[in-house]
Amino acid sequence: MALFYLLAILFVILDRLTKILAITYLRDLNHSFVIVPDWLKLTYAENLGIAFGVKFLPPGGLLLLTFAISAGVVWFVWKSENRSPLFITAFALILGGGAGNLIDRVMLGHVVDFIHFDLYQGMLFGKYLSLWPIFNVADSCISIGACMLILFHERIFGVK
Repeated sequence: MALFYLLAILFVILDRLTKILAITYLRDLNHSFVIVPDWLKLTYAENLGIAFGVKFLPPGGLLLLTFAISAGVVWFVWKSENRSPLFITAFALILGGGAGNLIDRVMLGHVVDFIHFDLYQGMLFGKYLSLWPIFNVADSCISIGACMLILFHERIFGVK
């Protein structure tokens, strides 16, 4: 369990540091900081919703949901006897990402996003479309952890 908590804390620290940098250097910038032209840039955004900016609960509801999911992850790992590195890492990524965004919701009232893959932005069938949302390190941690659970399901949980 110590490794699980250590990794989760490491992911939270990485998320917090990058968000502090985004707030400090990107928030008051009137444009994006381009890293790879026409592909990757840093763009400050405040997200009141969840993935892709979807707003399906009021802020207090999202706060409670995020806390409940994080608590559920801790409970599941604690109850499980599985201590394989893949199991621990996948769930630590999910917990660290959830906790990172939870900290934002508590401290700021929104989640700070700043990584912007500019794959396509423009009109499609008469509607404006931005193909990929702006996201953060916490979102990446959650996504990577979830992908690990899917891709390595048999190795993590065993074949039944």
